[in-house]
Amino acid sequence: MSRNILPTVGRYNPDRDRPELDYYATDPRAAGLLLQVEKFAPVIWEPACGEGHISKPLMLAGHKVLSTDIFYRGFGSPEPLDFLESTIDGFNGDIVTNPPYKYAVEFVEAALKSVIDGRKVAMFLKLLFLESKQRRALFDEQPPQTVYVSSSRLVCAKNGDFESCKGDNAMAYAWFVWVKGWRGETVVKWIN
Repeated sequence: MSRNILPTVGRYNPDRDRPELDYYATDPRAAGLLLQVEKFAPVIWEPACGEGHISKPLMLAGHKVLSTDIFYRGFGSPEPLDFLESTIDGFNGDIVTNPPYKYAVEFVEAALKSVIDGRKVAMFLKLLFLESKQRRALFDEQPPQTVYVSSSRLVCAKNGDFESCKGDNAMAYAWFVWVKGWRGETVVKWIN
């Protein structure tokens, strides 16, 4: 028996109802979990800082955090900075962020280009970032050293509105951690 179920469930449209600039705020617990398993440089750049949900826990842990974003949301530098257009070459620190997902590959590439050898790039991404031929090429070229899967689902809040997404944690996330210049087999670990 074959029938078209699209009229029943609707057509999948990944851009429908997406917030402007793909702004999904990160559950602040995510940064705390990352800090429990990874050590970072004293200086960290958070290039998609939003309202500071990642920057603030990093700062509380004693890091100096350069917090920038393409749009000022009341936290970080009031001067908008498009990370994909204005990276810092030779950045002698680490980069930790939750990038706009539709530009995740570009963010990883720009971050790895920005930092010096041995520095870390940590991206909070959907677990399904592991899929796709385009990303496979990235992983073959520069594999992440570790992928930390959140076994207890964390929430990313559309437009930073955590109240409206309580209990809505259908998406699985992970921290993908690269060390520039590192080569080897990626290790998958679980947090929380």
